[in-house]
Amino acid sequence: MKKLLSLLILFQAFSGVGQDSMSEGPFSQLIIRGVTLINGNGAPPRGPIDIVVENNKIVDIQVVGYPGVKIKESKRPQLKPGGKELQCEGMYLLPGFVDMHGHIGGVAQGADYDYVFKLWMSHGITTVREPAGRGVDWALDLKRKSEKNEIIAPRIQAYTAFGQNSGNFNPLNDAPISTPEQARKWVRANAQRGADGIKFFGAPPEIMSAALDENKKLGLRSACHHAQLDVARWNVLHSARAGLTSMEHWYGLPEALFEDRTVQDYPLGYNYQNEQHRFEEAGKLWKQAAKPFSDHWNKVMDELISLDFTLDPTFNIYEASRDLHRARRAEWHEDYTLPSLWDFYQPSKISHGSYWHDWGTEQEVAWRENYKLWMTFVNEYKNRGGRVTTGSDSGFIFQLYGFAYIRELELFREAGFHPLEIIQSATLNGAEALGLADKIGTVEIGKLADFVVVSENPLKNLKVLYGNGAIKLTDDNQVVRVGGVTYTIKDGIIYDAKALLRDVKRIVSQQKQKLNYTIKQPGLK
Repeated sequence: MKKLLSLLILFQAFSGVGQDSMSEGPFSQLIIRGVTLINGNGAPPRGPIDIVVENNKIVDIQVVGYPGVKIKESKRPQLKPGGKELQCEGMYLLPGFVDMHGHIGGVAQGADYDYVFKLWMSHGITTVREPAGRGVDWALDLKRKSEKNEIIAPRIQAYTAFGQNSGNFNPLNDAPISTPEQARKWVRANAQRGADGIKFFGAPPEIMSAALDENKKLGLRSACHHAQLDVARWNVLHSARAGLTSMEHWYGLPEALFEDRTVQDYPLGYNYQNEQHRFEEAGKLWKQAAKPFSDHWNKVMDELISLDFTLDPTFNIYEASRDLHRARRAEWHEDYTLPSLWDFYQPSKISHGSYWHDWGTEQEVAWRENYKLWMTFVNEYKNRGGRVTTGSDSGFIFQLYGFAYIRELELFREAGFHPLEIIQSATLNGAEALGLADKIGTVEIGKLADFVVVSENPLKNLKVLYGNGAIKLTDDNQVVRVGGVTYTIKDGIIYDAKALLRDVKRIVSQQKQKLNYTIKQPGLK
């Protein structure tokens, strides 16, 4: 009897029964019928297409007709006994999205992994690079559970913050890294632990050189937020030459483009621990760099491209800097932002990214100019063949998991990317940067069954990818919402994206009721 009960529980876990029908599968065979395919390789849309998956591998991609012409059933792939058909005529299918900068919640934000994962999965994100968080042991445990599909979660690539000791991971017995040999020892221990890579924030040149060299020898990948504390001696160009595979945000890039200085033009009263100082002055950095398309600007760009270096700009995470009112009033906060997360966003001298001490017109105008120069570099980097990926860095500065990722896609459009280039950035480019392009990133025979299915054409309007859809006025003068991801398919399991989002709304509503909480704008009674 106990054995029978155990088998029943196992069946429920994989059939979605134990998850309130938010998921189905996996199946011995899955056929997705009649979709228009928007692939991650830059190809234009094509359809109708039937896609056949067997045991989580794509085995057939078959064009079954022409737009507006009835499909001949006799020419379609046949369903096998025990298989599952997903009728998606008129819908659009894309490879699963890759978020290259996805923190799995945070203690200070009060966001646990279940809340975060459901927001990501409801927006089509099937793979996430976690650039350090609560510790490698914690992240690797969630990675294993995701691989076994024991939890609703994207595929996880776990990066450890350089020098971080947590849980049972203490390779230097809590001693700080102060020598090249200590750096190499820590890197080796991190690889043995099972981490997929390292997230750097900068360090003295000899430490960075040793760590990156050792990490490269071990075949692991790396990312870096070049914090101001070390960037004067070690910028993006130094990192790329030493073996760094990708950069986060843009810190360290303007410094590599300096021509008439070695440090940014800090006011003499600047204090890095003051968040407003840090972010206000960062908004003036690109104006201090070489002008777009100048000799030095071109030289730096071309060298980074020759090193196969990846840019992960995370445009969205700084958008409040150029338009605070917009970020604060995003319509999804009311239903999907936890009270603890909303509190974390508010003006604070302690919370990271809550730098609204005295933020106004002058700061926002400077940041808008900053964006123009930053976006010019990123767009041209893409035009010359450089790899640009999509990352969100959600959970800070009024940016919500999942929703912020779609906003990142919109900001790529503002930067000058064609919608097809944006999809490539969100899919194939991310897969390549993670070393997973043989498994995910495009819809190809032999790859894993990771897909996003949406009822509207996202190339015409990226807003249809938001969980709450896009606003549209019908011919009979009715205001409606269209779009929102319909299905997120990961490892051949079909997730009802809208049901996942409803569950997040339930979680937030329960928290508000428990705390008698109402979202209020700062300073208002």
